[in-house]
Amino acid sequence: MKEKTNRKQPNKSFLIFIPVYNEASSITEILGKVRKSTPTSEILVIDDGSTDSTPTLLKNEKNIHFIQHSQNEGYGKTLIDGFNFAINRKFDYIITLDSDEQHQPEEIIKFTKAVETEDRDIVSGSRYLQKSRQKLNEAPEDRKKINNRITQYINRITGYELTDSFCGFKLYKVSSLKKLNLTEYGYGMPLELWMQAWKHRFKINEVPVDLIYLDKDSNQTSSCKKVFRRYKYYLQIIEKEIKDYENISISSPSR
Repeated sequence: MKEKTNRKQPNKSFLIFIPVYNEASSITEILGKVRKSTPTSEILVIDDGSTDSTPTLLKNEKNIHFIQHSQNEGYGKTLIDGFNFAINRKFDYIITLDSDEQHQPEEIIKFTKAVETEDRDIVSGSRYLQKSRQKLNEAPEDRKKINNRITQYINRITGYELTDSFCGFKLYKVSSLKKLNLTEYGYGMPLELWMQAWKHRFKINEVPVDLIYLDKDSNQTSSCKKVFRRYKYYLQIIEKEIKDYENISISSPSR
């Protein structure tokens, strides 16, 4: 049940964090939209070893915090670096969104509004929360199936009622992030975060965001072997986080 307060919280500081890798075609436009959507927020961009002109474009951008990895270190490592930046700079909240145009900066306001009158540790975007069946059918089948299975598994363990455990469009309370010990540098790190959030009894909320897959019509559907490998990797992360917990009798979903 949501815990509501009677009045708005005092003004809070928000950091908009955009992890990037080879996004020269979109990063300038994304930054413009972010500035327009939330002009009072500061912006952090971390480039994870891009090999295109992304770093050059970012070095020419004004009024952003810019960190550059000398080589590709992984999506999880990039997120961890962004979280640490927000912690060290004492921001109240950090909002993460991707730079590939699949997250719409215009929707940032949904996250800021969500914590105006409610205390939440994480507000997570969901691409499946309020979507018609026709819209859901636009998502690549392999991604939708894995998302659904992993999300159901996390819900069985945690008692959360998530509809989308993989969406990278999220708001985090920075003081809550300080409690976590995130070590997964790969793209499965958000699952490690969900499990640690559960251990610390974080208060979670979801808000609906646009369901956009720009590559859904290209030949990028994963082979069965790749899908299985990715699925196994996700399960390993989750099971690593629960292995030391006692009295947990959760059966893994069928592989």
